[in-house]
Amino acid sequence: MSIPDDLLRDLAAMVESEQTNQMSLTVVVNGAVITGRLAPERVWRQRVAEVLRDSDQLGPFAEVFSSPEGAAEQPGGGPPSHLHFHVARILQGPVGIPETGGMYRIALDNVSAWTVGDFSYSDK
Repeated sequence: MSIPDDLLRDLAAMVESEQTNQMSLTVVVNGAVITGRLAPERVWRQRVAEVLRDSDQLGPFAEVFSSPEGAAEQPGGGPPSHLHFHVARILQGPVGIPETGGMYRIALDNVSAWTVGDFSYSDK
């Protein structure tokens, strides 16, 4: 986005302050439609670290997500710079990828459109 969307930043800040982690959101990023629920970055990092730790090949990368040094703090307590989706899907035609939902980190400045809510999809 060339002009920051203050309303979207306010929603992200509310999620980051852990006032809610049930916010469903759908965004358009570089033409891709991504839909899911937002999580505070700290919670998102913990979940990613858990998934990586359970992998034989990717286990060593878990530390990047679980260490306090890896946590991205906003300078001066400023507004969030990213959205952290969990249980999210990329909508491709009538199909959501992955079917079970994934973990996505999206720069707020890359969001060109958004709407509140989690779009349903059907693979039929």
